[in-house]
Amino acid sequence: MFWKILIVLFISMVPLIELRGAIPVAVGMDLGLPEWLVLIVAIIGNVIPVPIIFFFARMVLEWGSKCKWKPFKEFCDFCLKKGEKGGQKLLQKTGKYGTYFALFLFVAIPLPGTGAWTGTLAASILNLDFKKTMVAIIAGVLLAGLIMLAISLGFFKVLFGG
Repeated sequence: MFWKILIVLFISMVPLIELRGAIPVAVGMDLGLPEWLVLIVAIIGNVIPVPIIFFFARMVLEWGSKCKWKPFKEFCDFCLKKGEKGGQKLLQKTGKYGTYFALFLFVAIPLPGTGAWTGTLAASILNLDFKKTMVAIIAGVLLAGLIMLAISLGFFKVLFGG
């Protein structure tokens, strides 16, 4: 059981896959874990990288924008400019406190590229408040997890009966 929990935990920590992939894998592979445990482990795994991303992503991108290797420099410059431009638009549309609600919704909608990694990176680039960002991200991950669990259980029940 320990290894099955680790599988769910590590899949949910992978960028772009996150719990949006971990929960369907756990349910679809029928790992024999209770659904509530799959949900909790996937949420924990998805949230573990958030503080690291928040505190170090901008620093790494700024360092990379000074790099002499042109492809890496261009990638970092692109990420910083895109993040700052998108962030300023978001701030203008939502106001300071609406930004956290928008961040919550962004993370909660289980679509590719809208998870905790991307949301936290945006918050880091925008220099948002860490505690408020954590609340928004965790709430979004929780809702995304519930949505993915419901979808996964329904899909595999229809597919395989039972």
